[in-house]
Amino acid sequence: MVLTDTHTHLYYETNPQKRAALVQRCVDNDISRLFLPSVDAASVPLIYDLVKAYPDMCYPMLGLHPCSVKPGWEEELAAIKEAHQQNKIYAIGEIGIDLYWDKTYLDGQIEAFRAQINWAKSLKLPIVIHCRDAYDEVYSVLKAENDDDLHGIFHCFGGTVQQAQQVVDLGFYLGIGGVVTYKNSGLDKVVAEIDLKHIVLETDSPYLTPVPFRGKPNESSYLIYIAQKVADLHQTSVEEVARITTQNSKLVFGI
Repeated sequence: MVLTDTHTHLYYETNPQKRAALVQRCVDNDISRLFLPSVDAASVPLIYDLVKAYPDMCYPMLGLHPCSVKPGWEEELAAIKEAHQQNKIYAIGEIGIDLYWDKTYLDGQIEAFRAQINWAKSLKLPIVIHCRDAYDEVYSVLKAENDDDLHGIFHCFGGTVQQAQQVVDLGFYLGIGGVVTYKNSGLDKVVAEIDLKHIVLETDSPYLTPVPFRGKPNESSYLIYIAQKVADLHQTSVEEVARITTQNSKLVFGI
């Protein structure tokens, strides 16, 4: 069985011993593919340190997180792009719009989102979208930018069945994480209605820890609990969920 965590910030752990333990727990739970999104220029070297340490498991993605988009963001993005010149990447992410923390710079977030979508298209790479309290805004941008080169993952999907279908119709996969295990999230009912061929799994570690570890820092090894929940919702085996979602991840990232 091979499980793929399509979205983890495991690189935040910089202690070599603790990091090695995190990776070993992944191996112990058949999670052997980890995709690492950047959030700003400072996170990029952390990602590449982890990739260098575990080249057969870790795959870098580069992007400017919407919460990192401030006036002058163009320079930050230029620094991230510079890092790409020396290293292979598998997606542009995480990028998007976040109106949970701050609504005052929406125009800048949209501009940065569009710029990175165009960067991804120029590289023929998928995008990994961060969307929080901003579904309509994100969807509007995607509709406007939609063409044969636009594809990727709608990270941490938490919308309705109707919204899920809209995302799928645009050629995106739905990133399902720990929220699906939360009793009152309602995401379980949505995921039960979505064909597994449209789903990839993720942890977003160290955030959004699944039950039974909710309230503690998340880690990629906990993906097994997310996979089990999805398997239960679809009345199938965790091995089948692993097979389909890992195959989906290969279709997205090309590896």
